[in-house]
Amino acid sequence: MIGFEPSEDQKLMRDAVAGFADTLGARLREVEKARELPADARKTAVEMGLGGSVSVAESHGGAGLGMVTAVLLEETIAARDAAAAFALPGAGALATAVAELGTAEQARAALESLAGPDRFGAVAWGEKAPNRERAGFSTTAEREGDSWILRGEKAHVLHGDRADVFVVFAQVDPAKGWDGVGAFVVEKGAPGLGAGPRATTLGLDAASFASVTLDGVRVPDAARLLGGDDFGAALVRFFVKEGLKVAARCVGLCQTAVAVTTTYVTDRKAFGKPIGHFQAIAFTVADRAMDVDAARALVWRAASLWDQVAAGTAKERDALLASGHAISFAQEAAMRCGDDAVQLHGGAGFVRDYPVEKLMRDAKQMQLCVLTAEHADQIAAACELGAPFDLGLVLPTPEGVGTFV
Repeated sequence: MIGFEPSEDQKLMRDAVAGFADTLGARLREVEKARELPADARKTAVEMGLGGSVSVAESHGGAGLGMVTAVLLEETIAARDAAAAFALPGAGALATAVAELGTAEQARAALESLAGPDRFGAVAWGEKAPNRERAGFSTTAEREGDSWILRGEKAHVLHGDRADVFVVFAQVDPAKGWDGVGAFVVEKGAPGLGAGPRATTLGLDAASFASVTLDGVRVPDAARLLGGDDFGAALVRFFVKEGLKVAARCVGLCQTAVAVTTTYVTDRKAFGKPIGHFQAIAFTVADRAMDVDAARALVWRAASLWDQVAAGTAKERDALLASGHAISFAQEAAMRCGDDAVQLHGGAGFVRDYPVEKLMRDAKQMQLCVLTAEHADQIAAACELGAPFDLGLVLPTPEGVGTFV
């Protein structure tokens, strides 16, 4: 039996989050101009348990509600404002990172420290340019006694200018290239840790992206996240699960783009009838509506498989394959929906009286968040062919396409 209907509990949670998201949607331009969520919205988000740890197991300090619930809520928020989904306080991507790469104790400690409406977690993965001398990060981690010394600069870090706790990725073994990467928990205020100015980005204006500098930052060996038995596999899981949440946000944006455009082409008339009655416009709207349903089905299926993996009833490789399909399709669908929304609004699509220009800008930036469609295709292809993952190809390294994480 194939089911696409959320449970009653999931519907209740989705409805509650939709009410909260509606208040954000009503303040869309206000939030965009302020470039952050209002204090009351941040407080409400924390009280509702939003902010990254919905899918994390209770044993690791999360809500333990699973990936299906997580993507449902991500889609619901993003349908009102995709940028708000990135700007929520809390652990954010760090929750998934510590859950996949750390022990239960490390995850609980990190998540407990991030409770509060003005507490943020961050993942410092990207760098501005590739290392020209070898594969791997330019940022290094060198062992010194029972500590590690981190040096370098990380780029495109979500909440990089305001985070209280970071997961920093650095090169531990230069000889191993991308297989020689390590991860470390670093707390705000550590000597040598600094943040660059906030970047001005194409879209997602409510979210903050900045560089992070590490000038001889010392962290204890206990702060290293080892990734269990296979660090590389844990790293891929982190990116895929976090990428699936971004894909859910893409679905929310698609839904809004189609709804707004349908209303516009129904209301606007030319030659005595709504412009939506002309075949070229009608077919475009129909195609984008198909994108919404197809993207949602792919995302929900992938999320369901991850919940089955956690329950021991599905294979991880199947969940990775489904996630690759979902991430790639949803990102490209969001761009199609945003672009066609502007196109069908004509000249009105370029002015801020309508939200579609923001939808297009947000969609484009989401194509460069966590995993790109190309990285998702690499993951799906490796799963289809039974090939091992080459971390330098399936992950957003500075050698290829850097992303906002």
